[in-house]
Amino acid sequence: MDALPPYALSEPVFPLRALAVATSRAPLGGVRESLMATLVAARLADAAHGPGALPAPLRAERAASARHWMGALTLAAPLRGALGRLLDATAGNDAQAVATALSNVTEVTAPFLDRKARSELDRLTRLIGA
Repeated sequence: MDALPPYALSEPVFPLRALAVATSRAPLGGVRESLMATLVAARLADAAHGPGALPAPLRAERAASARHWMGALTLAAPLRGALGRLLDATAGNDAQAVATALSNVTEVTAPFLDRKARSELDRLTRLIGA
């Protein structure tokens, strides 16, 4: 394999590909909406940690927009509550709160997740909580 030239940018890697695939393959209705909301919240959680974390005001704005969008979805009460706590955590600066909230969302959505999507969410939880 050839090395990249020194001026080339590395190819971006989407961190939640298996979850996106699971969402696209889910039947229309509650399961797909649940997975789609989980994908949006997990992407916000991913953007809340590490050296490339978005600034807190932008995370707060995105969390508020996601909460508004999720209000139009048909979500079970336990999932709606877990997602709300995750969105609140992503707006703050406490990585452990984000990891805990993401873990709770993963547990609530476990019946809808395949092995790869579950593994991605568990890996993201560990990365955020480390």
